[in-house]
This record gives sequence, C-alpha cells and structure tokens, in this order.
Amino acid sequence: MVKLDIISDPICPWCYIGKTNLDKALVQFPDHPFTIEWHPFQLNPDMPADGMDRRAYLEGKFGGKQGAIKAYAPVVDHAARSGATINFDAIEKTPNTIDAHRLIHWAGIEQRQGFVVDLLFKAYFVEGRDIGNQEVLADIADTAEMDAALVTKLLGTDNDIADIRARDKHSREMGVNSVPTFIVAQQHAVPGAQPPEMWVKIIKDIMDQIASPE
Repeated sequence: MVKLDIISDPICPWCYIGKTNLDKALVQFPDHPFTIEWHPFQLNPDMPADGMDRRAYLEGKFGGKQGAIKAYAPVVDHAARSGATINFDAIEKTPNTIDAHRLIHWAGIEQRQGFVVDLLFKAYFVEGRDIGNQEVLADIADTAEMDAALVTKLLGTDNDIADIRARDKHSREMGVNSVPTFIVAQQHAVPGAQPPEMWVKIIKDIMDQIASPE
C-alpha cells in the first residue's frame, strides 16, 4: 500500500472540492493502492473560539463585499464542475476548527476518518451547520457510529489540542502554506484541488509500478 497524507481544513472549500475530485478517481479503482490519512491545518488559527460572523470574516479578509465575491468566484466555478454542492447562503458563521480537527483525529483511531471528513464537509458547506459547535460535532460522531458520549466528554477537555497545533505547525515548517496539500508516499507533494484525471494518472502509474517492480 502507498500512503496518501492529506493536509486539510474542513472549512476550506478547495479541500472539499479536492476530496470530491479524488473520490471520483478512487471509485474507478476499487483496489486502489492508497492508505489515506488526514492531517490538521487551520486556515484561521487565531479565530476566536466561538467563531465569527461569516460575512464580517469574508469582508475583512478580502477587503469588502466585492473583494469577497471576486475571491470566491473560482470556488463556485470549480465546485460546479466537480459536483461538490456548496450552499454559501446557508453558512452564517466561520468557526474555529480546532475541535473539528480533534474529531478527525479521533475518527482516525477508529478507522472512520474519511467518513467523518465527508460529514464535516456536508455539515458545513451543504447544511450550513456550525462545525465549531461541540453538540454539532457530537452529532456528526454519532452519525459516523462513534461513541458520541465519549466524544462529548473529550471535547470538554484539552485532550489532543496541543498535538493538533503541533502537527499544524510541523506542516507549515515543512513548507505547506495552503490547503489541500496531498503527499504521496511521503515524498511527492501535490498541492491544490487537482482534477480527477490527474489522480487517475497517478493511481495508474503507481499500480503499474507495483505490478512491474524494477
């Protein structure tokens, strides 16, 4: 098997689009060689714990309403092409994602990372839910057949917060400055929401190498 590490933030639309494109490629290869692991990267590490109004966040980040509209036009276009449903009108708050990253980490222990990442993207981009809210995260855990009571208890502690921040820092120190970033076989970095066709080529190349080792 070949390790595919994905550095991502569940409120990053490009990460959502990138996963949608990757999934389109993977479904063509039921015996694909990847072992996938998700890693934390906070787009807004200094975001208040309770998050902030999304409109205020976007206008502050992009210099006003028109700047925000211009910045998100490519997102809307690529989402439509990928088939990723994004309901921006439903999103009222930009959350702090530290707890969402903790949930992804715990899901990995139970071999449910991909499922939880999908649920987080759906909750935020389709349903407009606040994925910084611990009750929302517990509900997502329950849907993923994790122990929601245990997740609720853990979210009430500082468990793994330092670890998430350290892993985020490590990625930045390794040169990751935007997400998604995909790292193939712990060697080759593939930045951005690449199209399914590129992933199909990568998967075929890897499978050919496995079938015909030098």
